[in-house]
Amino acid sequence: MRALVAILLGAGLLAGCAGGGSRAPACAPATAGATAEDAATGYRLGSSDQVQLTVFRQPEMSGQFALDGEGYLALPLVGEIKAGGLTSRELEDQIEERLRAEGYLVNPQVGVQVLTYRSFYILGEVNQPGSYEYRDGMTVINAIALAGGYSYRAAQDDVTIERGDCSMDTRADTAVLPGDILQVPERFF
Repeated sequence: MRALVAILLGAGLLAGCAGGGSRAPACAPATAGATAEDAATGYRLGSSDQVQLTVFRQPEMSGQFALDGEGYLALPLVGEIKAGGLTSRELEDQIEERLRAEGYLVNPQVGVQVLTYRSFYILGEVNQPGSYEYRDGMTVINAIALAGGYSYRAAQDDVTIERGDCSMDTRADTAVLPGDILQVPERFF
């Protein structure tokens, strides 16, 4: 009887270990299957991104600005604007509305272009794990190449991405976004 209890208890412990423990929940299917082309259309600004702001015919209001740690931009006349979480189009609209509402310009025309994206990270079985500068159109295979390729111990088919509070399995053409954490696990023979 004791042997049976020990076996059941051991099986329960092993099942708990196999469950992944505190791993992040899976991403929604639309995000998990996203390609680099899909990712480029809806990029959301975040802390450490640097943008070029152009206010048409207003060079003193134009310039390069970096989002602070909380995702805010400090702009001339307009003051602080919460840019984190917005697309560049949404930020343009918000700045135009603020310039119009506060009476600075009658018909403001604003352009926002992302100059520098926040970094992404690669951990695990690659030759040079670490932080890397994001580039437009980045995919998993591009990211692995930047990190010097897979190590000889890498489980190349088991790469995952942690994005925000979710985790997803990847393919070579899965889009990598700024702030993503790529995990390349060790393979077991």
